Amino acid sequence: MTTETTTDRGFTMTRVLPAPRDAVWAAWTEPERLRWFAGVEPGVDFEPSVDLRVGGAWRVHLYQPDGVDYFTGGIYQEIVPGERLVFAWGAVGGWPELDPSRVDEVPVVTIELADGADGTVMTTSFGFADTMPDADVAKWFDLGIRAGWSDTIDRLAPALG
Repeated sequence: MTTETTTDRGFTMTRVLPAPRDAVWAAWTEPERLRWFAGVEPGVDFEPSVDLRVGGAWRVHLYQPDGVDYFTGGIYQEIVPGERLVFAWGAVGGWPELDPSRVDEVPVVTIELADGADGTVMTTSFGFADTMPDADVAKWFDLGIRAGWSDTIDRLAPALG
């Protein structure tokens, strides 16, 4: 099951993943399992990093089908083990460029996990700080972030098998 909703300041995607919640949590929080986010096959020479604490960061080297590659990740703002991750999306020296002292200038992503009849229900919410001007939010949408995040999240289910 896949559902998506979009507003003028964010979007939410819900996926039912055929795996227990602890496996989905591990896919988001363990470096050796986070490779799915980057969209690369095993053997590509890079290792994701995870500092799983509020204020800590995760980082991956992202590869796009068009050959463009860059570092991305996030700075954790909230962690509820097995249930919820909230992070400012971006990376120092990556894309989107993230200044750890100015996390209200980048999108915020919330991952919520719940048990479902067919596996784990994962809800991904993507939004912006209230202080971000509407024109800046519109620029993010113009970049195609909703489709990009949907494509990224779609890589998770096959990686759980």
